[in-house]
Amino acid sequence: MTNRFKESLLDKNTLSITWELVPGRGAREKAQEVALAATEEAAKGGKVHALTITDMPGGNPAITADYLGLEVLKHGIEPLVHFTTKDKNRNQMEGQLYALDRANVRSLLIMTGDYVYTGYQGRPKPVFDLDVMHTLQLINEMNDGLEYKGMKGTIKHQPSDFFAGVACSPFKKTEAEQMIQYIKVKKKIAAGAHFIVSQLGYDARKIHEMLQFIRLNGGKDTPVVGNIYLLPLGASKVMNRNGLPGCVATDKLVADLEKESQAPDKGVETRLLRAAKMYAMMKGMGYDGVHIGGHGMKYEQVEFIIEKGEELTKNWVDLVHEFDYPIPGGFYYYEKDEKTGLNIEIPTNIKGRPLDAPVEFSYKMSKIFHSLALEPGTPLWGPMKAIAKAVDGTSFEKTYHFLEHLNKVAIFDCKDCGDCALPDVAYVCPMSQCPKHQRNGACGGSWDGWCEVYPGKKKCAWVRAYSRLKNDGKEMQLDRDPVPPPNWDLYQYASWINFYLGRDHSAKKFNIERVEKKKS
Repeated sequence: MTNRFKESLLDKNTLSITWELVPGRGAREKAQEVALAATEEAAKGGKVHALTITDMPGGNPAITADYLGLEVLKHGIEPLVHFTTKDKNRNQMEGQLYALDRANVRSLLIMTGDYVYTGYQGRPKPVFDLDVMHTLQLINEMNDGLEYKGMKGTIKHQPSDFFAGVACSPFKKTEAEQMIQYIKVKKKIAAGAHFIVSQLGYDARKIHEMLQFIRLNGGKDTPVVGNIYLLPLGASKVMNRNGLPGCVATDKLVADLEKESQAPDKGVETRLLRAAKMYAMMKGMGYDGVHIGGHGMKYEQVEFIIEKGEELTKNWVDLVHEFDYPIPGGFYYYEKDEKTGLNIEIPTNIKGRPLDAPVEFSYKMSKIFHSLALEPGTPLWGPMKAIAKAVDGTSFEKTYHFLEHLNKVAIFDCKDCGDCALPDVAYVCPMSQCPKHQRNGACGGSWDGWCEVYPGKKKCAWVRAYSRLKNDGKEMQLDRDPVPPPNWDLYQYASWINFYLGRDHSAKKFNIERVEKKKS
């Protein structure tokens, strides 16, 4: 069965077009009927290669993207289903992928997802069991034919045919935030991402920056999709105050929309033209596709953006100056091209730039302990391993665990997962300091260095980690193999015992031989 979306993205002579549907809460409400009516129009129009379907955006409940993907497929158009990690544990995610595979819904956009806020009788429990990297690894194993141990030996499934992409945000203010996004997108490409979709923003230089970074850092042949949003004044104000985490609308852009809204049509024509100009600019830059969205958009508006955008593409460079909406004081990865207003291929010199978060005393102490005991060959490695082996499975293990946990709670707010990732994230615990438990890089929701969930109160855990490492000139240590998800078999067991006896994820990294637990 042909995947028209995949074919359009891989065809260098075609600009792939996707249109976003936001079906909302309910089963038979107007929002669902509007989404299905839009599906019929898009299928008849033939200009859209896929319809993207959001997965409970804003962390609010909504009809599942999976089911609507089936409805879209029935109309003869490819669904691009948003697949987020926020609500499901790894078993449910695997089961959901089986169902999508059987239904021939193959195009997926894998994302962390918005933190959950609203649900039946209060806020639901966030899950975040697997992150995007882990999910990509699972999907690619399924594409190869997933293998696992069964009662009678190894079982291998029939290969699936998923075409899975991820998101990346170039619209970050601080050096730490932006560097983490780009380090993470390199990891996503290495983990097998089939395409990259940009987050939403209106700064031409940033739009170009992300594409250039991907092309120069492992994604030469990875399709990249630009994000076009028909932005009304109300939505721009929400974005301006970070009400839609990761989406950026600067004060200057909001002011321009205020003026445009005074027109008799409330600025609709100007907004459509702006979207068409973004289309032309992205195509001219070399994007492989565009993702078109906007609350209440009509199919005829999508067609206008496409047709007008094609008309404007010839002179796309002349449009760059119209998208001069930088974040004040924002960091750019590359030096500016004064001729075009975009970027040259020389990275910004980050040496000497101030840190985006303080380096706490606890980190300095952690480094000392690490150098003494937490890698094979360090002075205390042998004694610490011997102690762990001696207390493992004995009556002293409970006391050992209590003392270790007490120490780590005081310093790191330890959640006792037993599969410790502290050394992997510069001794910022991703399980306690990141509400989304991200072990392989920040989500896209941070704002001016602050955590999406605690703006103005807590710095993003990964901003802190980057700053700690940069202070030692080692920030690129974050660019390494993905950290596996926590193994919950180890929950509330002493992480030092698990570490020294080769039972946690560090065993593979340090080649630590596993010591089986003593039988009591």
